[in-house]
Amino acid sequence: MSSSRVGLRLAACLLNISEARRKYIVENIAKAALHDKNGKKHPQVSVLNVFSDQDYNRSVITIAASVDKLGLAEDLVRHVPGCSVFLFGEADLPEKRSLVQRRKQLGWFTRRDVSALQPDLGAAPARRCGLTGVGASPYVMNCNITIDSQDMSAGREIASAIRGSNANGLKGVQAMAFPHEGKIEIAYNVESFDDQEAAEISEDFQHVSYSVLGDQFSYVSPHYIEAQVKKLASDWGIGTKGRALVGFTPQECKNCAEYAIKENIGEFWKIRGGVFM
Repeated sequence: MSSSRVGLRLAACLLNISEARRKYIVENIAKAALHDKNGKKHPQVSVLNVFSDQDYNRSVITIAASVDKLGLAEDLVRHVPGCSVFLFGEADLPEKRSLVQRRKQLGWFTRRDVSALQPDLGAAPARRCGLTGVGASPYVMNCNITIDSQDMSAGREIASAIRGSNANGLKGVQAMAFPHEGKIEIAYNVESFDDQEAAEISEDFQHVSYSVLGDQFSYVSPHYIEAQVKKLASDWGIGTKGRALVGFTPQECKNCAEYAIKENIGEFWKIRGGVFM
């Protein structure tokens, strides 16, 4: 995303980590994004949001910075011993394999032996360190919808129906179903795509468009996805329990990043007050 207000080309990084229950560790990782290896504060970096899921012991940290400050893959390899990186999306040139493709290839959700895998960057994988995925896209959002049921088969059917890989699914949407707090949560990523592709899709699909450096992109509205999930759930005789947007829409991210960097607020997540529902 570009910003005329602060005179910078800005980028957002969604950092997913396997920790949520020890708050001090999550916050120390978030604060580490604000300083160089010598402890000097970066003037053009802000942590916009920190979302933690206690059940799954995972957190998502949203970092905004000048494009020149985001060398995440290289920094991981240099500073984290044993780090094994695989690339996806626009970072995976020339193939541009999706996150879903890479996860399937690597057996991400299985207990397979990872030592034989060949990383794109870093050391050979070890079970102790696991794998790190680094990708790039115009913009991606994380959203969750909870259905009022414990029926995983229903959750899987609903998730499958809205996936972009489904012939009748929603473009740019990746979805999975998980048990969560006694219910089933449909967790989905919403990727942006070239605006020309939106014109080729039925008008029944409700998109939101935005511009980055003169290029037009679109994404499926989270409100529309929620309506589709509600409809699919009702076919199973199930209701829904609400929607959570983990982070920001593209425009919200741009606005928050501009403000935080202009005002030199590194720990923006602390004054934002958590996740907007």
